[in-house]
Amino acid sequence: MAPWHDGHQALFKRCVAKTGQVIIQVRDVQGVSGGIGQDDNPFDWVAVSSSIETWLLEDGFRRGVEYEIMLVTNIVNITYGRRVGYSFEEEVFEKSVTEISATEIRKKLREEGRL
Repeated sequence: MAPWHDGHQALFKRCVAKTGQVIIQVRDVQGVSGGIGQDDNPFDWVAVSSSIETWLLEDGFRRGVEYEIMLVTNIVNITYGRRVGYSFEEEVFEKSVTEISATEIRKKLREEGRL
């Protein structure tokens, strides 16, 4: 079981409804810190992209049609000088979605011996 979860699925659905297409950027953090509280990501690119494809296909979304997945360096900060044709938006979800934690999911998987 890799890191894609219900919170990601909800965010994806909102994004694809707005734009019709989505680029999912996966940070390359296997074995390194992904930032505060994210020091234990054991998943590699193959597991992550496979998990994303599996989850999205369950709702009929196809890679190369509604979305694409891109491996990116371990981004920890985004800075821009001015807006040039794009915007940054934060999506707000109900508490049951915002409380989903990949860190806690990994912890539980380890406790259950599944990771």
